Amino acid sequence: MARNRNLIKIPLTAFTLTVCNLIGFAPPSQAGSTPSATKGAEVYCFMRASGNNHEVSWNASYEIIKRQKSSLFKTSPKHAAVMIIETVVDNPADFNNCGTYLGDLFGPSDALPMSEQRPTETAEVRSEINKGDRYSY
Repeated sequence: MARNRNLIKIPLTAFTLTVCNLIGFAPPSQAGSTPSATKGAEVYCFMRASGNNHEVSWNASYEIIKRQKSSLFKTSPKHAAVMIIETVVDNPADFNNCGTYLGDLFGPSDALPMSEQRPTETAEVRSEINKGDRYSY
């Protein structure tokens, strides 16, 4: 009976490893340090440092990440951005001065400054309430 259990475990283990490899499963500690993430970060940072704008640099690095990742599922743009950020943050010496460009991965670079943005309705109501008492929270 024990021998039959061992014979069942071998194919089950092989099947599990194959499925994990197909879907691109990686432990969380290795998620940002994959070869495709490193290559994408290298391309993004090099292109930005060379004077290219965010859109051109992002398109090039995202295409590299999508094509080099060996997985059954496509990498989403948000996940690719996170992969680039994790790689740069984990290896700051390898990506000198690239930190200044990382904010563009999650927002438009031509956004209005905070002083020019319209306050939300709740902020307006809160400011009306707090006009009389400067210590109210």
